[in-house]
Amino acid sequence: MIDVKQTLKDAEGKMQKASRFLEEELARIRAGRANAAILDGVRVESYGQALPLNQVANIQIPDARTITIRPWDRKQIKDIEKGVMDSDVGITPENNGEMVILRLPQPTEERRKELVKQCNKIGEQTKVQIRSIRAEVKDKLKKGIKDGLSEDQEKDSEDILQKNHDRYIKDVDAILAAKQKEIMTV
Repeated sequence: MIDVKQTLKDAEGKMQKASRFLEEELARIRAGRANAAILDGVRVESYGQALPLNQVANIQIPDARTITIRPWDRKQIKDIEKGVMDSDVGITPENNGEMVILRLPQPTEERRKELVKQCNKIGEQTKVQIRSIRAEVKDKLKKGIKDGLSEDQEKDSEDILQKNHDRYIKDVDAILAAKQKEIMTV
């Protein structure tokens, strides 16, 4: 017989992971303000291995439009520059001999709208994922009736599942609204 509480708990955990994934993805989108999270995907060739940037250098944000990357080994400045250029960050690095400097340009109105569309696309993918989790669990509950689950228990479980679904969809909408406000603020 199906363990209803565990099934609902697992579904909620998956929905929460989807929401967290959205937050992480949106943090990587450059909104015109300096944010160290946009460098999370940058890999640097170091001693024969591709390492995350934060493992070979200190990343600082001295002001709203500048990110400085100070390598722990000065010989790696060229590798860091190459890693930033090869990534999808979209910023050309500068080098003053001691550190790599990234200056973020002020995005145009057109670019801001493009970024909002990109955020909405990621948000919609997250919503689809949450809906598919709900559908999956609903199917399990329907099959559970055949295995001896009462119809009342199945209906109550579906109500709980729907409330969780609605809460996480609302959460996704709030995350998207906050990111859109951040992007559109000049």
